[in-house]
Amino acid sequence: MYMASTALHQLLLLLLVAALPAAMSSCAGEDFPSGRSYVTCEDLPHLGAALHWTYDASGPSLSLAFVAAPAAPGGWVAWGINPTGRGMVGAQALVALAGGAANSSAPAVVRTYNITGYSPLGDASTPIAFPATGLAADVGGGGKVRLYATLRLGKGVKKVVNHVWQVGSSVTRGAPDMHAMDADNLAAMGKLVLSDGAAASAPAPAGGPSSSGGRNGDGSPLSRPISGAAHTAGVSAPEVVGLAVLGFLTIPW
Repeated sequence: MYMASTALHQLLLLLLVAALPAAMSSCAGEDFPSGRSYVTCEDLPHLGAALHWTYDASGPSLSLAFVAAPAAPGGWVAWGINPTGRGMVGAQALVALAGGAANSSAPAVVRTYNITGYSPLGDASTPIAFPATGLAADVGGGGKVRLYATLRLGKGVKKVVNHVWQVGSSVTRGAPDMHAMDADNLAAMGKLVLSDGAAASAPAPAGGPSSSGGRNGDGSPLSRPISGAAHTAGVSAPEVVGLAVLGFLTIPW
């Protein structure tokens, strides 16, 4: 009996230790300002990013919050849907430019870009295929920029879409500079299942806002990838930790 009890406690302790990283990094723990909430969130596998969203099939529309830290203070973060293919060319992108490094209190500026080629992005928005409303951004914990938007997708958009995302370290004269070309940056794209909140990673590299025509392995400009397990209704990582602790404390030695 003693050996069985000890083994059970050891198992619960292992579960507790395994759950701690998930509890600390889970997108479900993001504390948004009052009035902002989303049905589903996804911890992205690269660049420490996360996507939160609510899909309304009646529109259809997508209300979202993209959360990521710029590569350096005063940098930028970006996320977009590519309705025509994989990679960055064709992406309908949302880009949040963080406040300058010398003035971290400056509000982030959100722009839209229709990525039609490899040219540098400018200092002004360009029209995108999905009308965007509610464009805003703020800075959350750990210096992460939270980009908010609602996109009207249109009836022709499928429930599984290609998406890309990226982070950059600097902004020059109001335009996002090219991001790094590290493995994490090059891996940045995936498929987002809008209807049920699921997401799938993509093995090929993706593109992102670039000011000098950088390319990924597929010839597209650089961007960042997203995938992982979507968090919807159910037991969150913090709840798993709580259950493990409760079991560890209540089972007799």
